[in-house]
Amino acid sequence: MLQKLRDKTSGWIATVILGLLIIPFALVGVQDYLTQRSDTSVAVIDAPPAWWPSAPSWWPVSVFWDHEKISVDEFRNRFEQERQRMRAQQGEGFDPRAFESVENKRAVLDQLIAARVQKIAAEREGIAVSDELLRKTLQEIPAFQVEGKFDLNRYRLALASQVPPQTERQFEQTVREGLQQSLVAIGVGESGFVAPGELDRLIRLMGETRDVGLLTLPPPVPDAAAPGEDEIKRWYQAHLGEYRAPETVSIEYVEIVGAALPAPPAPDEATLRRRYEQERSRFVEPEQRLASHILVRVDEGADAAAQKAAEQKAAKLAEQARAPGADFAALARANSDDTGSKDAGGDLGWVSKGMMVGAFEDALFAMRPGEVSKPVKSEFGWHVIQLREVKAGAQESFEQAREALAREQVEADRERAASELASRLVDLTLKNPTALAPAAREVGLPLQKLGPFSRGAATGIAANPAVQRAAFSETLIQDRTVSDPIEIAPGHTVLIRVTDHAPERALPLAQVRERVVAAIRADRAAQAARKEADALLARLRAGETLEAVAASKQLPPPQTVPGVPRGMPLPDPAVSEAMFAVPAPAEGKPSYGKAVLEDGRAVLFAVTKVTPGDAATMPPGQREMLQQQLAQIRGGDDVQALVDALRKRVTVHVNERNL
Repeated sequence: MLQKLRDKTSGWIATVILGLLIIPFALVGVQDYLTQRSDTSVAVIDAPPAWWPSAPSWWPVSVFWDHEKISVDEFRNRFEQERQRMRAQQGEGFDPRAFESVENKRAVLDQLIAARVQKIAAEREGIAVSDELLRKTLQEIPAFQVEGKFDLNRYRLALASQVPPQTERQFEQTVREGLQQSLVAIGVGESGFVAPGELDRLIRLMGETRDVGLLTLPPPVPDAAAPGEDEIKRWYQAHLGEYRAPETVSIEYVEIVGAALPAPPAPDEATLRRRYEQERSRFVEPEQRLASHILVRVDEGADAAAQKAAEQKAAKLAEQARAPGADFAALARANSDDTGSKDAGGDLGWVSKGMMVGAFEDALFAMRPGEVSKPVKSEFGWHVIQLREVKAGAQESFEQAREALAREQVEADRERAASELASRLVDLTLKNPTALAPAAREVGLPLQKLGPFSRGAATGIAANPAVQRAAFSETLIQDRTVSDPIEIAPGHTVLIRVTDHAPERALPLAQVRERVVAAIRADRAAQAARKEADALLARLRAGETLEAVAASKQLPPPQTVPGVPRGMPLPDPAVSEAMFAVPAPAEGKPSYGKAVLEDGRAVLFAVTKVTPGDAATMPPGQREMLQQQLAQIRGGDDVQALVDALRKRVTVHVNERNL
């Protein structure tokens, strides 16, 4: 049999067939060899070759495509950076569980993909980042600066504190790539502009006012007819999302409140004296100096001539103040530019270190009583300072500080007792992590219960974001273990354990029947009110006036409001928006419309006059700022359009398992 098989596969036809089969297998094999079997990427971006941008993606041409990968490590690093940013932004409100959602992960991945397609575009356009630009960019990052200048030690420390830490080479490569991929976007974004005609048109629209008449119809008449069983079922099925019970948990907890613990024994004398000696520097009354000054104000950005003139004036005043018999207070009242102290003769009162700007303070604390300084420069201008008196610092005695020391020692003892109690409670729960009651009995604290409660409707300690995060965490829900200590406030700690959990679920019709019936009746009433409003609006458009419609319905006369600006909530934002959505009225023929308020009432309105804004009345500075803002918005839209266009030129494969 083997000989027959060999004979049948040794002819020229078999050779041709095997050759045709080898080609695709070889190409696929090469590609598999290059990409390896284990895919550690989150996304792969396939871009056609630069020499054939319209190349099809089908085999075998795709072998020549460029393949960019976003690795799992790269994605996780960026996701962790976004986590830190959101935690810093939201503080106690940050929810780690919610942050781990698929939506958040896809959003971060989309950012990486957008950056990578810009990088591909930049490389193909021959855009490169010079070492000089990289160095300049690094030196301008505020996190790496000390007193406004780049500091190498701060730079290295900042990189070491990253999560995960980065070397200088890694970070500089990241910045270089970021600059390269952003240069195209920056160029497109900065190219946005707004023509003067466009700006004038926008100013006219923004400043437009309208004269309107308003007629508010009465609230919908309640519907009293009972809905049928089929109608109830149809409504329930169509609005299932409105009849769901939120996820809830019930917890038991032990609360440690330092202020509620028994008062510790009064500290003995030796303890207080030891504390006094350890913190002796705290009980030193600082040296104080009674000072007056004359300020010759000059802006820091003033030219050299103005600075020199101010300095010369201050020097002349200092010379006059040092003259025998000179009245410093009179000179200050006549010449000082400091409105806060001028009327008091320049009196600044008692000054201690840390109260004044650096140069002023340095000069003041280098003077002798009765002395008048030379002109001293600060950010406010030039100062002439008079030191009138010095009150030396004094060490507060133990007896004087004893009361404060005793009070602080009692608080420290109470905090230590609370900390020791919490530590003992934690040790006990570690021995039996699925039960909290035995540990509570052992330390003599009550076991309290709370719930069921949902995320948005919790009270007591459960209203604390940290407690909610723990209570709704998968670990505590699934394992029913005791949580780590959760700090509610300084000196206030709790340990919790989830005792019951109910996932979000649809409520059965029998349980929400009354709500469904009420919703049907409310919808009927609203539809009837809208139908009546539409009928009245049709009468207005047919030629009747608001006054006639109001009289026919025995309603109060319509309200006339001239010059309503765009965006004014009169009487509601929805009404204002509808007013400015109708076309401008023709001569002698108002434009009519309607809007519905949240309580179901309808408002009919008539726009009788439209007055466009006047572009000539806008100040030049405000006009320039508006033009820049609009150009930035347009540039941002252009950048997004560029990214969208670039993404259409590539093929993106996302590995959902690695997200």
